[in-house]
Amino acid sequence: MTVVIGHRGNSSVAPQNTIVAFEAAWRAGAHGIEIDVQLTADGEVVVIHDDTVDATTDGSGEVRAMTVAEVRDLDAGSWFSPTFAGERVPTFDEVLDLLLTRPDLDLLLEVKGEWTVEQVRPLTQAVDSAGLGSRVIAQSFWPGTVAALQEAAPALRRGLLVAAVHDDLIGLCRTLDVVTCNPHGQLLLDHPGLVDELHAAGLAVMVWTLDEPEQWAAATQAGVDAIITDRPDRLVGWLAGRSVGAMVA
Repeated sequence: MTVVIGHRGNSSVAPQNTIVAFEAAWRAGAHGIEIDVQLTADGEVVVIHDDTVDATTDGSGEVRAMTVAEVRDLDAGSWFSPTFAGERVPTFDEVLDLLLTRPDLDLLLEVKGEWTVEQVRPLTQAVDSAGLGSRVIAQSFWPGTVAALQEAAPALRRGLLVAAVHDDLIGLCRTLDVVTCNPHGQLLLDHPGLVDELHAAGLAVMVWTLDEPEQWAAATQAGVDAIITDRPDRLVGWLAGRSVGAMVA
């Protein structure tokens, strides 16, 4: 079965990285949601993709220069549609609370940038305290951040995001002891044997960010374990249609 992961929630119908987008992904039948986290000036963890709040709120400035209260005071919905005016940038704890009420929804947690062991501990401790370790995979593009997660919480499953295939990608994955290596969709075309190579090394493959049926077809044919998409509702329907078609055939 191909797992469907809503990229920043169901971000084609609701403002990305907000509770309403995560709820929309769950209601659409997604198996999981992908979120991005950043640190505020006072060391709190908030759910937002960019280093600044400019693109997805009515504010301006770097997340790391703002307190959590200042970030939470911003409108994170109106930029998408007036319908979502008043949506807030969630805290990480709010996302965990949502997961506790949605037991069939998993979390792919992207840690943005370089974090130290001490900086990742609030993340790993919150996951552990909520009893959600079996439903969370923490990932990053930054090997140093993945290593920090490894040191802070060895039992928490980890993933490595990749935008390019390096000579010793599998060696790096083994060093970091990740369970999944998650490539950009274009890499499946540039390196046709990539999924098989990663599977042979015992790694899962969650490909990002694919939004069109022809991309989904290529990814499923390649054998990926999960597809990260801005359109989880459509992907769920597309997969269901193919499943029915296969049974009829």
